[in-house]
Amino acid sequence: MKLENQVCFPIYAASRLITRAYQPLLEKLELTYPQYLVLMILWETDRISVNEITEKLILNTNTVTPLLKRMEVQGLIHRERSTNDERRVTISLTSKGAELKQQAADVPAELVKKLDVGELDLQEIIDLRDKLNRLIEAIRN
Repeated sequence: MKLENQVCFPIYAASRLITRAYQPLLEKLELTYPQYLVLMILWETDRISVNEITEKLILNTNTVTPLLKRMEVQGLIHRERSTNDERRVTISLTSKGAELKQQAADVPAELVKKLDVGELDLQEIIDLRDKLNRLIEAIRN
């Protein structure tokens, strides 16, 4: 039972450190990392249900709902309750939220620069991402 023998700790630590690396890049856009993730989903597919967002982010509704409410107050998204099923809420981008896509376009490249410390090249990072996605899928099933 040593920390160094655990698979979960390096994944947890890497996640926290990468999120920390994003922070100064996203502060310029007045976004948190979770807000950035929601916007990336919406930039890919606007008008999506809260349930679809929670599924993509692997988060519970009670975690995502307050985040979406804050984003609505910021003027980034619009929440619309279905007239047929009041439990179903659709999220769409406002013009302000859509415009942020252009401003955020450099964030991934800037992050790669921060992560390029000579230890891992871009292809190794892509390979790691792919392996982690396979691990996520295996755990989800």
